[in-house]
Amino acid sequence: MKILVANAGSSSLKYQLIDMDNEQVIAKGLCDKIGLSGSNISHKAGDGRTYAAEIDMPTHAEAFEALMFALTESDAKVISSPKEIGAIGHRVVHGGTFFNKSCLIDDAVAEKINELKELAPLHNYPNYLGIVACTKTFGKDIPQVAVFDTAFHQTMPEKAYIFGIPYEYFEKYAVRRYGAHGTSHKYVAERCAELLGKDKSEVKIVTCHIGNGASITAVDKGECVDTSMGFTPLDGFIMGTRSGGIDPSALTYIAEKENISAAEMSNILNKKSGLLGISGVSSDNRDVSAAAQNGNHRAALANEIQRYQIAKFVGSYIAAMNGTDAIVFTAGIGENDPVLRTEVCKHFEYMGVKIDEEKNHIRGEEVEISTPDSKVKVYIIPTNEELAIAKDTLALVTGK
Repeated sequence: MKILVANAGSSSLKYQLIDMDNEQVIAKGLCDKIGLSGSNISHKAGDGRTYAAEIDMPTHAEAFEALMFALTESDAKVISSPKEIGAIGHRVVHGGTFFNKSCLIDDAVAEKINELKELAPLHNYPNYLGIVACTKTFGKDIPQVAVFDTAFHQTMPEKAYIFGIPYEYFEKYAVRRYGAHGTSHKYVAERCAELLGKDKSEVKIVTCHIGNGASITAVDKGECVDTSMGFTPLDGFIMGTRSGGIDPSALTYIAEKENISAAEMSNILNKKSGLLGISGVSSDNRDVSAAAQNGNHRAALANEIQRYQIAKFVGSYIAAMNGTDAIVFTAGIGENDPVLRTEVCKHFEYMGVKIDEEKNHIRGEEVEISTPDSKVKVYIIPTNEELAIAKDTLALVTGK
């Protein structure tokens, strides 16, 4: 079966068409600048043929139409008809307390995803618009599945997801820890278990999804028991532009001094903090690292804080699980920054973690970077959220 995986953002639509018989990508692409001037599509077939065009895309509906044209009629077409697509899997960021696993989409599910936009305003509404636009383009005959980033984290016990605020806010507004990147954490944890030669129910793993947005998860017996992102993707440790966890009193203090509204403070914490806010250079880890190597103190400090905070989360999750069999690094920074991996793992030399620095300098490839005598295995495992979404979609559609 051919599965189309769609990831709709506020102004973009990423997609992959995957042949699930051999799990090969038939085509992938990006519709960019939706609703903006200069909107365009870039598309690449699995055999290397490409198609690119500037197309007016005022809404996601036009983006899906462009996607269909690329797949079925362009010079890089890979199918003759949309009827060749067996199902469509959508990445949805927030499932709240309503969705603890992937599900088939009907009108009620789509509307609930829209209602949850308050919990992820930058993500859920675009996800909802993508579902509506996809239905308009492909019709209702092709089944659609929602795969939630938060679903994997719904196995957390109450002690991990309840905040230390009056319980009534959880009861009234479902304010709790939800986590994010669940599809990625689930994928790399299951792959790590395979590399260890064990069933996922037999291992404890700390998965580190480190990108411009980043989170760390404790996976015990194949289930999430704790994760660093909280009510929103702002919590945890410093990211590209996000602050991570911070003393709430520091925020009220700054707000009073600067006469800042809640909305303005949210903007500062989400878009002006993290690596960018500390370094003053960039939100891109590569730019910050380059500046640090050239003697920029604030850039070096930003790198140091990021690595230190990651190590603290990894250590706390090892404690939460009473040990770990492996530490996994994934996503853009996790897969491609050997210095970060080395500096984080140095904190665990006391428990027998040893890194093979030659292997550690491999970037973006699946590899064990720990030495044969390391008591805890350390891996780079490139994430593949699209394949994970396609697998969930296939399972729901076929019932297998």
